[in-house]
Amino acid sequence: MNNENKVLACVDRSRFAEYVVDYAAWAAQRMNAPLELLHIIDRHPEKGSGEDHSGAIGINAQEKLLSRLSDEDEARARAAREQGRIFLNELRERALAAGAPSVDVRQRHGELEETLVEQETGVRLLVLGRRGKSAEHTQRDLGRNVERVVRALRKPILAITESFRVPRRVMIAFDGGITTRRGVELVAGSPLFRDMPIYLLMSGRKNANASTQLEWAAAKLRAAEFDTTVALIPGDAESVIANAMQEQAIDLLIMGAYNHSPLRSLLLGSKTSDLLRSSKIPTLLLR
Repeated sequence: MNNENKVLACVDRSRFAEYVVDYAAWAAQRMNAPLELLHIIDRHPEKGSGEDHSGAIGINAQEKLLSRLSDEDEARARAAREQGRIFLNELRERALAAGAPSVDVRQRHGELEETLVEQETGVRLLVLGRRGKSAEHTQRDLGRNVERVVRALRKPILAITESFRVPRRVMIAFDGGITTRRGVELVAGSPLFRDMPIYLLMSGRKNANASTQLEWAAAKLRAAEFDTTVALIPGDAESVIANAMQEQAIDLLIMGAYNHSPLRSLLLGSKTSDLLRSSKIPTLLLR
């Protein structure tokens, strides 16, 4: 698919793939954009035959063993491609039934982050699961690849974790910075959130310019005919946002993501990761 405005949904063979496809199909329909489903097959699967070859070395044994292992690797690769093809075709039918205007599928061998960076050109919106196959097995509440992918890309990323529910109420966690200002402009100019009420929330430390910044954002949204409610609530941003999502019955959160360096996040933690762990609603992440 060669289109400059496509929705790209990254899916793996976990139960979360269906949720990703449902939200991606919803977004593609709202934006009248083509949808592409991308399945990335790990180039270096950590698999072994489970057999002990320690006593197999003899005349020509090494060459025979290497040849056999090569054949086994090729057979596994063929099986993975075929299973992926069937998996993608089933998801394609699901997306079409959900109303996506057009759906293409693609498989690639490689690493997730590297492959998505290569595919970024032409993507209008990336949709991925906050959890995937590896997190499903380990019961992690946030997939290990989410932060790396969000940091590596510059496109809006819709990260989801729960089963599909049509978003009705949207909240923008606004901090007055350049990233969330761009987010306000994105919402104002996109059909994705058209006709949805917007709850514009500013939290954190008191800021002398906060009211002016909020007025700018509200004016931008209201000029685009969005029903906009403004709130300025001092306090810990994570707690304020979490409480507001529940009190306002928010279905989708928009926020800036990973604005600090990876080292700082490692040492001090990440507000983005904390919010993603605590939130069960789809979140549009902006960089």
